[in-house]
Amino acid sequence: MEYMFEVVVLPVSDADRSLAFYTERLGFNLDVDYGPSPDFRVVQLTPPGSACSVQIGVGLTDAEPGSVKGLYLVVPDLEAARAELAERGVDVREIKHKAPLDTWQGSFEPGVDPERRDYASFAEFTDPDGNTWTLQERGFRPS
Repeated sequence: MEYMFEVVVLPVSDADRSLAFYTERLGFNLDVDYGPSPDFRVVQLTPPGSACSVQIGVGLTDAEPGSVKGLYLVVPDLEAARAELAERGVDVREIKHKAPLDTWQGSFEPGVDPERRDYASFAEFTDPDGNTWTLQERGFRPS
């Protein structure tokens, strides 16, 4: 049996503001925007290259807007991804990496991992409601 994880529902306070943030700032693709009544609207968005989407809207969840923490977007070049998002107006925190990686005890140092090892480097940002996202580098190949 296959179990495919395909959707995460994000609680937001304003679906239109969030739709603009996710499409214009993050570059997510708009898959669905369906609102048959004022009490229900589902907006599904997918990051480029991802098999998992997010849904925002009205009447989807009772969770507090901004209460989702720890979502990850995995990218092959963290510095390039951070620069691209910052250029689009996303307030992405500075890059940090696990240190020392081999005996990691929860400490970080500034910048990308010097060896660009998978799962070692991160940068974080939040959506307009405070849902938190982490960019994580995996698969870096120098050009």
